[in-house]
Amino acid sequence: MTQTVNNARRTFLKYSFAAFTAAAATGSLTTRAFAAAVPHLSGVRSLAFHNLHTDERLRIDYWRDGQYDAGAYAKFNHILRDHYSGDEHPMDPRLMDLLHDIQQRVHNDRPIEIISGYRSPKTNMMLASLSDGVAKNSYHTKGMATDIRLDGTPLTTLYHTAENMRRGGAGFYPDSRFVHVDVGPVRTW
Repeated sequence: MTQTVNNARRTFLKYSFAAFTAAAATGSLTTRAFAAAVPHLSGVRSLAFHNLHTDERLRIDYWRDGQYDAGAYAKFNHILRDHYSGDEHPMDPRLMDLLHDIQQRVHNDRPIEIISGYRSPKTNMMLASLSDGVAKNSYHTKGMATDIRLDGTPLTTLYHTAENMRRGGAGFYPDSRFVHVDVGPVRTW
């Protein structure tokens, strides 16, 4: 009996996956429909930020029922702009998800303190000339990284949480009091 149930379940899942894949490939499956089909994709995801260099604060609902909010994304790009030059760059949306998931894991929804977000290549070269801790091909210049801290969460906890998630790079800078996170290849330092 159990074998029959398992075979029926496998068959159902196989054909459901095939139908899902076909719908996605033909474009008939929207993000909203996908979110409805996958319950964990429904709901709202929010983030709050405090840019320590510009003293700007931002609270956004960046994701709702399987879709990123374009207005919130534009505000995210703005608050993570290069604070030296004022240049904005499209940030990788996965960075918002990473920050959200880190906050969920450490159970802290206070504003994320931004030390650095996007860096123009010129700003990055200037910072690299002043410090060995700045990578010449930094993911900051690609809109894929941010340096953060979170009031109420020890830096070691923040770092180990990002490290254990294995969704990109995680760097620990205790002397400068921040943690680097990015959505590039998995690596730690």
